[in-house]
Amino acid sequence: MSEFTHLDGAGHARMVDVTEKTPTVRSATATGVVHCSPAVLQALRDDTVPKGDAFAVARIAGIAGAKRCAELLPLAHVIGVHGASVDLELTDDGVAIAATVRTADRTGVEMEAFTAVSVAALALVDMVKAIDKGVWIGEIRLQSKTGGKSGDWHRS
Repeated sequence: MSEFTHLDGAGHARMVDVTEKTPTVRSATATGVVHCSPAVLQALRDDTVPKGDAFAVARIAGIAGAKRCAELLPLAHVIGVHGASVDLELTDDGVAIAATVRTADRTGVEMEAFTAVSVAALALVDMVKAIDKGVWIGEIRLQSKTGGKSGDWHRS
């Protein structure tokens, strides 16, 4: 079982020790979509969501989510989130969310980017659910990562 980095010799879960790794600049971008009905899209366009500025709340929630990733994922490392941005854009069938997270640390920020998108999407759903309970979250995926031992990667 030793070929699995997060399992010890007895097969028990463990956190990988990154103490000896040198901090490097790393970034990751993840995206997702909140699929919305025409009524929700119109309320977002007209800024008439009953709970207030849904995009502002989702942006702040996503950034906060990135910073708390290690509290949610038991084997994730506590790292310094040195930069985080969450962008939301209305599309024909929903809201596209993109989050980019940056650090200069010993391990990557892919999970922080995923968490930022997920929490932003959840916050957006919470903001618009009074208009339509049928909104749903989908297509959360990593788009790119830079830095670290494995180098750069970009979705083709």
